[in-house]
Amino acid sequence: MIITGKVIHGAQLGRKMGFPTANIDASELHDADNGVYSSRVRISQKEYKAMSNLGMRPSVDGRTRLLETHIFDFDGDLYNKTIEVELLDKIRDERHFSSLEELKNQLNSDAILCR
Repeated sequence: MIITGKVIHGAQLGRKMGFPTANIDASELHDADNGVYSSRVRISQKEYKAMSNLGMRPSVDGRTRLLETHIFDFDGDLYNKTIEVELLDKIRDERHFSSLEELKNQLNSDAILCR
């Protein structure tokens, strides 16, 4: 599945954990299951490997459905730019973590699978 959208501001929690994300509003997206995916991002005709979380973010918000994508080997400002995210393989379901440290540890494991 390919999702195209404008990057919006988030709480920057991913950045604080070492996983900055490009966030796209997914409140109207009904064709994909919540979860963590290996993904590919296209920015200005260049492709990057990535990992994406589609869902409600139960550990930090639980109210807003977003597509949050950490782009490997990319450093730049994407706010208000349109990007294309292709969800490739679902690697796990979205779940609640009891602490941000537990979430960060899971993100490290997810990143290894997605690279």
